[in-house]
Amino acid sequence: MSANSNLPALTRQVSELVLAGSLGHAEQAFSDAVEEHGDLAVVEVLATLAPQVTALHLSGFDGGKTSLATLLVPPKAWADSLAFFAATWSDDMIEDDPERVAESLFSHVHGIVFSTDDPDRRMDLLAEASASDHGATVFAILFSMAPKEILEVAGEIISKGPYITGQTSSDSDLVPLAIELAKASEDGWDRSLFELFPDFRHSADLADAEFSDDPDEEPKFMQRSTKELLYRLRKQVPTARSNVPKRGARKSIGTGIFS
Repeated sequence: MSANSNLPALTRQVSELVLAGSLGHAEQAFSDAVEEHGDLAVVEVLATLAPQVTALHLSGFDGGKTSLATLLVPPKAWADSLAFFAATWSDDMIEDDPERVAESLFSHVHGIVFSTDDPDRRMDLLAEASASDHGATVFAILFSMAPKEILEVAGEIISKGPYITGQTSSDSDLVPLAIELAKASEDGWDRSLFELFPDFRHSADLADAEFSDDPDEEPKFMQRSTKELLYRLRKQVPTARSNVPKRGARKSIGTGIFS
């Protein structure tokens, strides 16, 4: 029997295992498929899984855990699955510790994006993930944990373009991710910034904005909080009556930042 004829059965098997909570067995099924049919068979299965199943499976792995799905998930499949990550967040989780929820999401995104040293795959993952409304919200959630550093990166991009150094006032792990996103998709980068800083409508605002070091001082411009963004993402979880958000729904603050 050919590999292609086995794919529907493997897709069904993995889906049932994931929905039953047997992530280890699902990974073993992937491993067996790689040995028998090669990596491409697993890639095809991951491309055909329902995005909510992919989200459930990948949510069990972060940068510190080994997963074939993490290494092989197609960029589009991963991007679609991100819309479902918020489905398991309760009001209590978001209200009591939004930073912890955001940190868990960051661990997942960072683990996927930097799972290999392949720059082309990294670019494809980031471009696909940031191309939808829910994807822009995901990155805005992550960036909300270090808004001052993200503004510094944005200012560097505006002023230095391809010569950006990525040096900021801290060593936040969000800075490399932000730079990689900006390089992968100018539109995705802009959309994420607009989601976090909805008042900004042109690059000069972003370049001139400053953050106070006093946490009790009110910001001089509108910034959505981590908690607000988490709720926004949960409202974007697709239902039976809605489709995955489409590309191009937000404006752009500029083009050619790395040209």
